[in-house]
Amino acid sequence: MPALPDHALTRALDLATDLFARLAAATGDPPGITRASYGDGEAIAQRILSDAAASLDMEVSTDEIGTLRMVLPGRDRSLPAVVMGSHLDSVPHGGNFDGAAGVVIGVAIAAALRAIDHVPARDLMVLGIRAEEMCWFPAHYLGSRALFGLLPRDAPDTLRRVDTGRTLAEHMTDQGLDPTPIREGRALLDPARIACFFEPHIEQGPVLVEERLPVAIVTGIRGSLRYPQARATGMHAHAGAVPRRRRRDAAMAAVRLIAALDDRWSRLEAGGADLVCTTGILATDPKHHTSTKIPGSLRFSLDIRSLDAALLAELDTWLGSEAARLSTARGVSFDFGPPTHAAPALMDPGLRALLMRSASEAGVPAREMASGAGHDCATFAGLGIPSVMLFLRNEHGSHNPYEALEMADVGAALAVLAPALRERLG
Repeated sequence: MPALPDHALTRALDLATDLFARLAAATGDPPGITRASYGDGEAIAQRILSDAAASLDMEVSTDEIGTLRMVLPGRDRSLPAVVMGSHLDSVPHGGNFDGAAGVVIGVAIAAALRAIDHVPARDLMVLGIRAEEMCWFPAHYLGSRALFGLLPRDAPDTLRRVDTGRTLAEHMTDQGLDPTPIREGRALLDPARIACFFEPHIEQGPVLVEERLPVAIVTGIRGSLRYPQARATGMHAHAGAVPRRRRRDAAMAAVRLIAALDDRWSRLEAGGADLVCTTGILATDPKHHTSTKIPGSLRFSLDIRSLDAALLAELDTWLGSEAARLSTARGVSFDFGPPTHAAPALMDPGLRALLMRSASEAGVPAREMASGAGHDCATFAGLGIPSVMLFLRNEHGSHNPYEALEMADVGAALAVLAPALRERLG
């Protein structure tokens, strides 16, 4: 596939560098940056990107729920568009690149095409998607699911932002947006009008740094089996006076469940299964806990991820049976609470091969790898839209102020993505 000339890629990289700097300056919240979902920081980021797109004579609009759309028009507007992008919100005091890199790179590629006066056969649409980070509203892929009418219809009135306690509808209204499409289950973007979807994103783990590779092509996004509000309930009692046979120790029972999960994970991984398991919350009740008291209640979370949907279903069944066994053995009840599961999303083989070929031709070393984190790309893939992700090397992980995306690696990503997109655009 023909590479873009150096001056076009240089223009794209210069624009990306400037946009990252502007985002950091405008949404800084030391340490790091904060762009809350349906909040001021996210809206500021959208304005910065929309101004840049408008300067490239892209068609810029915001739909009723706040999705930013930036379109480089093609010759035949009736053809399904090539779409790329990501989200613009962040975790509190996060890094500048998680999510935003995908939108910035999309606009930068439009700038590269403008630099060579290339008018594609079909539209290139770059999306700035709302509300991907679950730390604000307890719903996965909120913005992309809303875009396609996939959220529960009561979501605007039942989902509350964690920091304010106010509803999604209230926050949307504050931003001049309209929750009606969500309440109606109405899609604002037709999957049939999308030829394919690309999402550039920083890697959120250490693999590319360890292997000294600038980019990776994602094979799939792990699905998740999540219980964020699980609880074990037994009975508070004196630590010294109650013999083992009479104890109903919630902490011991929950730890046994977690240890059993860890043992099962070890055996499954040894057999070649794709699996990661995490307990991020493990807490006795601070109103009652003390070193001389048997804990009668313990909160915990379970986050189990795999590319294998059947394995996730199997582990869900196993958790129920193991909890029942421990309940009988230890006199402790388990309530896993409301789940927030997400299905695995496999990336399109043809698009993966296209990016690997583009990387080879550009002389950019790359590998393939699974994504352990969830991304909006999963929503697109779940609708049958051919989809793919490109990871960029990033020091220090993500969801922290120390994300460190080198602009040289952005240049490598542009060198891989721009020819591949140009081929798909026609």
